[in-house]
Amino acid sequence: MQFFDTHAHIGLIYNDPIEQLRVLQEAKKAHVTRIVSICNSLRDFGKVYNNLKSLPNVYHAVGVAPSEVVNPGKDWIQTIEASVKLPNVVAIGETGLDYFKKYGDKTSQIELFITQLELAEKYNLPVIIHNREAGKDVLDILKDRIPSAGAVLHCYSENAAYAKEAEKLNLYFSFAGNVTYRNARNLHETALNVPIDRILIETESPFMIPAEYRVRKRTMPAYLPSTAHFLADLLDMDEEKLADQLWKNSCKFFRLPED
Repeated sequence: MQFFDTHAHIGLIYNDPIEQLRVLQEAKKAHVTRIVSICNSLRDFGKVYNNLKSLPNVYHAVGVAPSEVVNPGKDWIQTIEASVKLPNVVAIGETGLDYFKKYGDKTSQIELFITQLELAEKYNLPVIIHNREAGKDVLDILKDRIPSAGAVLHCYSENAAYAKEAEKLNLYFSFAGNVTYRNARNLHETALNVPIDRILIETESPFMIPAEYRVRKRTMPAYLPSTAHFLADLLDMDEEKLADQLWKNSCKFFRLPED
């Protein structure tokens, strides 16, 4: 079996290049052989990209998260446009809306989100979407602006009814370590009701530690198989068959070869 961590903040686990390489080596031992590195800010993107660019199975997303809405960086649009042309950059993100922390104001967050959706359309890239207590606005915006290359609701946190609406837009649903928690019934119900070919998994490292590792301080890409194992039990599927499907889904979404 092999696994694809579709969302990991490598630069937030450790900022030291040697420690980052160690994290990736541990992931490979756990059969996590592909990872998409996510940076919330463009200030972090360049450093992390340069640290990891020589690794063939580490891919990158570039974007501005809602947490950076007050200060996305000077010439941030031009920076994204230059970055999407770099090798192994496979998506725009993460971007989206976060009304829980109340970063900036809603209007500014929405403008930031829409601009990045337009960039994704311009450069024919999929989008990785952050949604926290902003579900209605996220869907309303995507109904008119979902890029042709598609989008994923990362670290899915809504319920099954919301997923039914999102499914109409052909969105993907990515589950993180929190799906393994006993009280995450909304996530369990969602996983049971969305099409299997629309499911991705991620670690959201260093956050969302799977239940099996709750005594640890941070999540690592190496912990991804724990989430896959839980989903296999939940869906009553053979674990190897599910892993194969998740791999195919991830490669299709990021438009990468399966082998």
